Amino acid sequence: MHTGTAASPQHWWRDAVIYQVYVRSFLDSTGDGIGDLAGVRAGLPYLKKLGVDGIWLSPFYPSPHHDHGYDVADYCGVDPVFGDLAEFDHLVADAHRLGLKILIDIVPNHCSSEHPWFRAALEDGPRSAARARFHFADGRGAHGELPPNNWRAMFGGPAWSRVTEADGEPGQWYLHLFTPEQPDLNWREPAVGDSFDEVLRFWLDRGVDGFRIDVAAGLFKHPSLPDSPDPEADERARDSVNPLAWNQPEVHQVWRDWRAVCEEYTARDGLDRLLVGEVSVPTPREHAEYVRPDELHQAFFFDLLSAQWDVDAFRKAISEALTDIAGTGSTVTWVLNNHDQVRTVTRYAGESTEVGTARARAAALLMLALPGAAYVYQGEELGLPEVDDLPDEVLTDPIFRRTGSRLRIRDGCRVPLPWSGQASPFGFTAAGSAARPWLPQPEWFAQHATDRALTDTRSFWHLYRDGLALRRSLPQLGEGTLRWLETEPAQVLAFVRGDGLVCAVNFGLGSVPAPAAGAPLLASGDCPPGILPASTAAWWISDPAATPDTPKTPGNPANPANSTDSTNSADSSKGITS
Repeated sequence: MHTGTAASPQHWWRDAVIYQVYVRSFLDSTGDGIGDLAGVRAGLPYLKKLGVDGIWLSPFYPSPHHDHGYDVADYCGVDPVFGDLAEFDHLVADAHRLGLKILIDIVPNHCSSEHPWFRAALEDGPRSAARARFHFADGRGAHGELPPNNWRAMFGGPAWSRVTEADGEPGQWYLHLFTPEQPDLNWREPAVGDSFDEVLRFWLDRGVDGFRIDVAAGLFKHPSLPDSPDPEADERARDSVNPLAWNQPEVHQVWRDWRAVCEEYTARDGLDRLLVGEVSVPTPREHAEYVRPDELHQAFFFDLLSAQWDVDAFRKAISEALTDIAGTGSTVTWVLNNHDQVRTVTRYAGESTEVGTARARAAALLMLALPGAAYVYQGEELGLPEVDDLPDEVLTDPIFRRTGSRLRIRDGCRVPLPWSGQASPFGFTAAGSAARPWLPQPEWFAQHATDRALTDTRSFWHLYRDGLALRRSLPQLGEGTLRWLETEPAQVLAFVRGDGLVCAVNFGLGSVPAPAAGAPLLASGDCPPGILPASTAAWWISDPAATPDTPKTPGNPANPANSTDSTNSADSSKGITS
């Protein structure tokens, strides 16, 4: 929670910056080549120094790891590869001593095919109570040899698999919108909801500060499971598009129930327990329905992440979010990257990695200036590009296994982090260990290692650290208002936060006049006074005394102080460029 903003300690989440930890790729404490909870614990001082408010942990539950933990076999345990419950408790305690919040990932749409519930469903047979917890159905065709409908799995192939019954004969089919090892749960069966109520309380009693909810727009399917009007589109899309399987109205009652559980714990100590949802829906207006006052506190706003490097696309995404989502009383939850997406540097690269680097730095500074909360995926603070040349034989993403295509695979953003040194494992795995990192690290990771980033004041790490420090200390940032500035030329996106903090981004290919006077307070690249270079973002504290003698036309506001009360600041002359 940022002390310079309107958020109270109780509502710490409204302007918090949370760091996403993909546990198996963060830091390996045991030397087996896989990150673990003890490694996360060892990295907490690093994250505290960076300046984030908390961390979100990817799934660490017992799992056969067909989808690296998003196939959960036990929702109330820790997979031995990551540690145990005692280690988890130590992690929570250490994080809280450092003032960091702990969010854990919960996966309610589906479980593992090795979960005891699904094993019982196979054993107990058709129309049993155990099968009612899932979507089992008889097949179509003369002998039930065809799937119950034409739905496609998002990770490739049909969304149905047929089981062999106890008598050895082919039997019913079950629904899995991701992989066959991840059967979808049937939330129309009350036992499912009752069980997750117990899961929430189990982790809240261990001190977690909230939950990131996987596939939060899922859970309920159309009760008659009809054919999809466009099954091929369902399979091509990474985000939820099948209107028969996602965003059903009944899902909102689940979030009301979960919010009520969190409110019980808030009533004990006055601190909110956060629910943040992975909500993939067609429009910001539908997104806003998930963050109404009695439902989720937050939902990731993916439109900014998916926007092309284009001034109109960014402005549209931001404007719609502020209109529809902030209008609910929640705050927008901004993201530029996560464990399912191509890394920002590569996504923005266009002509070259250098261009992608400049744009990713500018986008980071823009995101940190927006009102609301922000989530940062591990490695973004190091400027890591995507590792896009992993050999086929090391790929682990089920999308690759299901489709045989490298399109949309996610291994490239999950390569273990480089911490130090000039060669793999770059400090990720204990020195002297014979085990290699679970995904190979390229040689060029040396350029992005944490030890180098910490000593280079012009690194991505220092840009994030300085931006987070200013976000915490300046009353204009975090939660609050945003007002657009009209700029000339049109490739500049500029706005005012609060009482006179200006943020501007040049989306063009050439330098333009800066929309504010003087040296910037912070910039994503070299930014001389009066100039905003291409692919650069900068912050200024407007100072009426520094207003230049130029016309103050609506299309070229030399000083935004003309249209807002501004705050003088000694910091406005620092000209920090990380």
